[in-house]
Formats: sequence, C-alpha cells, structure tokens
Amino acid sequence: MLDKESHPADFYIFNWILKQVLDDAILIISDYDIHYNFNGYMSSIYLIDELLYFPPVDHADENGLLAIGGDLSTDRLLLAYNNAIFPWFEEDQPPLWYSPDPRMVLFFDYLKVSKSMKQVLKKKQFRVTKNKAFQQVVEACASVKRKDQSGTWITEEMKTAYSELHEEGKADSFEVWEGDKLVGGLYGVNLEEKKVFCGESMFSKVSNASKVGFIHMALHFYEKKYKCIDCQVYNDHLASLGAIEMNREDFVTLLMS
Repeated sequence: MLDKESHPADFYIFNWILKQVLDDAILIISDYDIHYNFNGYMSSIYLIDELLYFPPVDHADENGLLAIGGDLSTDRLLLAYNNAIFPWFEEDQPPLWYSPDPRMVLFFDYLKVSKSMKQVLKKKQFRVTKNKAFQQVVEACASVKRKDQSGTWITEEMKTAYSELHEEGKADSFEVWEGDKLVGGLYGVNLEEKKVFCGESMFSKVSNASKVGFIHMALHFYEKKYKCIDCQVYNDHLASLGAIEMNREDFVTLLMS
C-alpha cells in the first residue's frame, strides 16, 4: 500500500494527481503496482522513482504527458532529451515529463528570414554571443511576462538543473545585446552526439531581439551540420520563423538516426 510514512515523495505525487482529477470533476480508478505504474488517469501515467527510466514515448496521453516524478539530475535530463522527452511543470507540481505528438521542429532549409528582418540584421543593431551570460538568460526567460500564462515553468529547481547541464557543457545560451544591455536570448540542451539542439525558452525585451537570437542560433547549428532544432510545441512565433510540426514517431526516428 502507498502510504505517507514509507513513500513520502510518492504519496505527495499521488495526492497531487487526485487533486487535479477531483478539481476537474473526473472520476478515475488508480491502479499502481510495485513498479509505480498508474493507470486510469486519462491514459497510463507512469510514476517515476529514483531509477533512471522512462516508459516508451508512445505511452504518453493525448496532451503529451508521459510520466510524473523523479528528479532533475543531469543524468535524468539527458536521458529524457535523448529520448524525445522534456520536463514541463510549475512551482507547486512534481516533475511532469512530456513527449508531445506532433512535435515542433525547425529544419534549417525551412528557416524564414523576412525582408524586414534582413534589414534588421543588416543594420547590426544587435550583437549576438554564445554562452557569455547563461544564468542571466535563464533568469530573464523565467521572469518575462507571457501572454495567457499566469506564472513560469522555469522554477528554482529548473534553474539549478539547467545551470548544472551548462557547467557540464550540455546546455547552451545565445545572448542578444543592444550596446551593453542584454535585450534578448534563448537557451537549450545541446545533444551534440545526436546533432540536435533542444530549445527550452527564449525572451525579448525589445522588438526583434528574440528573432535575431533564434536566427543566429539556427545558423550556428546549421554550420555545425546539425539535423534540426527541437522546438517542442507549436506557437505562432516559432511558426513565423519556419518551424513546422511533425509526428512524434518521425521525430524519434530522426533523433535516433
């Protein structure tokens, strides 16, 4: 039996799941075994313990949610990204692991640079650097206000985790400067062996700054002969820059090739 004394972390996660379901007025029957598998909540949702393991990505539910729990150790994060999985959760939630279908991806041949953006680049209003201010970029991404979002998924735990990845050379940032002021940027996980860069978040404090950073990032990895940029989920901003949706199975095949 799952109880608070013998499995405090798992008990907390289980109660979080029940709270979400009851709040949405959905009746479920939870069925878990010694391997901490949960069944009955939308679809099979796996509860992760300390073992470095993720279920197959085709077990994710219709929203892309694959698993709950675990930690944000560098080993777990790298295992996740190398298998088309990423964490996405808020401050009051346990780690939630996603593998959405479809997947938003930028192939370099599809990169869109509009005439107006070409003029911006030509003026050299901005200066772009790589890995010169990783912590500042992450903090800016966490603090920027976004449409239709009340808070941020870049929690203190997330900041620490990606900083550790950066220190190990597994996460990169691209900074956009206007004079000496940091006005835009992005960061993500660099799967160098697989030749895929997984974008995590970007920010912009002045018009066009994030687009300039994104374009420079894309050109950088194009020159490194990378396969693509993983943009995770659809948004209009990424689509305007040429990112497209592809089905998850094809993305996994690309990632593993």
